[in-house]
Amino acid sequence: MDKNALADRAAGCLIGAAVGDALGGPTEERTPEEIRKRYGGWVEGVVGPYYENWRTARPLAPFHNGDGRFTDDTLMVQALVKAYLAKRDHLEAHDLERYLVPLLREPTWIPELDALAPPLQRLWLAEKWLALRLQHGNNDPREAGVGNIVNCGAAMYMAPVGIINAADPAAAYAEAIEITGAHQSSYGREAAGVLAAAVAAAMMPDASAESVVETCLRFAKDGTQAAIEAVRAAAQSCRHWQDAIPQLRAAIRPYDTVGENLLSPDRNARRPSRVHAIEELPIALGFLLVARGQFTATVLGGVNYGRDSDSIAAMGGAFAGALGGLGAVPEEWREAVANGSRTDLLTPALALADLAQEIFAADQRRAHEHAVMFGKLTAHATVS
Repeated sequence: MDKNALADRAAGCLIGAAVGDALGGPTEERTPEEIRKRYGGWVEGVVGPYYENWRTARPLAPFHNGDGRFTDDTLMVQALVKAYLAKRDHLEAHDLERYLVPLLREPTWIPELDALAPPLQRLWLAEKWLALRLQHGNNDPREAGVGNIVNCGAAMYMAPVGIINAADPAAAYAEAIEITGAHQSSYGREAAGVLAAAVAAAMMPDASAESVVETCLRFAKDGTQAAIEAVRAAAQSCRHWQDAIPQLRAAIRPYDTVGENLLSPDRNARRPSRVHAIEELPIALGFLLVARGQFTATVLGGVNYGRDSDSIAAMGGAFAGALGGLGAVPEEWREAVANGSRTDLLTPALALADLAQEIFAADQRRAHEHAVMFGKLTAHATVS
């Protein structure tokens, strides 16, 4: 790929996220023990569905998770990339109503359904909320996220915001917080801002796993900050992702509202709180630290952690892919996911990187115009 470092890291980020998503799909909602029993040991690559009779084993969700097929996490990332490419500038909450929601109604290839269908047919309830509130309810986009399930739904597709604001975590955080007012509230919205900041930080030339987590702690508030701090402390004593799984889970447990049974959440689960956090973002950062930023170990930690493994592995893949670029993502996995999902993963990433440069140039022009006007305001003059 004859492109600059921005394009390389953008491709690593988005393709790395899609790979993590696809590898983590089969192990979602399982425990580490169940995963090892089903697959005869740790999952170390692309595997088939958890249930071989997947069409009837889960009648409420007959999705083909596995064999390199990504999930709704990547469908939402793809939609946000298209929204950016349509507007060709920074996004705000109202742009989810203008650009994103219509895309969720357009037929696209859904790997888990093996069919062309509107993404809304695949999205989970927390993401269907976008269409319900913005299109059918005509709610103010800046406030439409209030009342939704507080989960990782907004954070899981914010990596493009970090690419658009590459090397500027403050801008990435602010833009993601603005956008996700249409989708989430409380610590779900906070996690979205922190994830975007993490991607922007990971794209810095001298970035490391440690610098990414430091950036997250600089912006994170309330329970999200406390959860990341707890997971970081636990990660310091871990040397391998396998050993880290129980320790990271113990660290996040006080901040996780869902409880031990993901399929039967506690009564106070996913409600607004200033002392809790989503599980996925801190855990992904924890595996990034344990792996010292290395892609494969970061993703495999999330895959074998179970619970919301596709989102954890997708977030970890985004961070590690942004740190290491496209070459950090194993080619075998890239090809398996592109083929299994029947999707061109590279072209949208390169288009987003090109757009990031275009928007950066526009930001510079706007900053120059502001500087000129501000200079006129502050020029010395005689006051009568």
